[in-house]
Amino acid sequence: MTNASVSWGEMTRVFGRIGCLSFGGPAAQIALMQDELVDRHGWISQAGFLRAISLCMLLPGPEAMQLATYVGWKMRGTWGGILAGGLFVLPGALVIFALAALYLFFGSFNLSQTILLGIQCSVVAILAQALWRMVGRILEGPVALALAALAFGALFFFSLPFPLVLILAALVGTFAMTAKTESDPQQARPTWAPVLAMAALWSLPFVLFAALDADFLAQITYVFSKLAVLTFGGAYAVLTYLTQIAVDGEGWLTADQMIDALGLAETTPGPLILVTQFVGILAGYGVGGAGMALAAGTLVLWVTFISCFLWIFLFAPHLEWLTGQRHLAAALKGVSAAAVGIIAQLALWFLLNVLFGPTAKGALPDVTAINGWAVAGIAIAAVILFRLKWSVLTLIPTMAGIAAVVGLLGG
Repeated sequence: MTNASVSWGEMTRVFGRIGCLSFGGPAAQIALMQDELVDRHGWISQAGFLRAISLCMLLPGPEAMQLATYVGWKMRGTWGGILAGGLFVLPGALVIFALAALYLFFGSFNLSQTILLGIQCSVVAILAQALWRMVGRILEGPVALALAALAFGALFFFSLPFPLVLILAALVGTFAMTAKTESDPQQARPTWAPVLAMAALWSLPFVLFAALDADFLAQITYVFSKLAVLTFGGAYAVLTYLTQIAVDGEGWLTADQMIDALGLAETTPGPLILVTQFVGILAGYGVGGAGMALAAGTLVLWVTFISCFLWIFLFAPHLEWLTGQRHLAAALKGVSAAAVGIIAQLALWFLLNVLFGPTAKGALPDVTAINGWAVAGIAIAAVILFRLKWSVLTLIPTMAGIAAVVGLLGG
């Protein structure tokens, strides 16, 4: 399993480079790892890399981060996995802390609000692009189309619990869909020590904050741990559940702040699920100021990514069996189909909030309250993405710059 011929220094350099350059979402991140780990350094075979992708897609959590963790684990065992996965997350997490501080300090200024509106318009276009790509790749056949439509209606019109929608989609997929599987003739022996260690570290905040009677931090631990278990279908899909809790349920954030959080998270390297860290920081700041913001943001990182290491250390030795299970793959296919509808309702909710202000899910907006600048901004963002085919990393600063010019001119 191990590859001791590669030094820890070289692993740190390569995985650190991946972590700093991992912009653009999981597709771009996996492509970067393909180039670095398979083509350039040959640290994992092409077949093994593809099987690892299949494994990571079966697990909850950000698949690109887990893929890096798997390769590190394959090379140098538990500590190799921790090094690779940690370096994938750390650069983006540091950037999120910095962006959140700037947002909390400058976000209430008029010009800042105008710039954030430009970023919000970018988010609407980005979600539309993600949907466009997913529809062609995932919605094959009437069952997949029906699952997407039902998931959209269940969440947007009836506000059904997100976990229930995922469970029902997985059940339908298991019995009504088929999926191709691959297997590997080699299989590593499971090692329980790192699994138990990660499980203990993940459960530590539950025990600590219960003993300290710290209600808010205990709630943060519970909410984001549950989110880590249910992160199927990508970060966009799980944002629906996060919105149900943080905006509609607990009132930690406003709808505008949630949109801002996604827009700013899009500009950072690392997994997009780092948006949860931003949400945790804003929630903590609202409850107890800067100290609580730092504690909540760190806690969200802990429960989100300790669980990712746990899944890899638990399931990676069983890669052959997992990737060969047709029913499991079919269940995931059902969840993926439902994720299209989940992201569609999230995109519509974001769109209505950007155009009309705070709008409840399933409710008709006040059409007289439409924001003309938002209409123009969304149109410009759509042209940049769909017509000019600029990258997300170019779109967001461009829209922020256009909005800043409009704000300075008094628009």
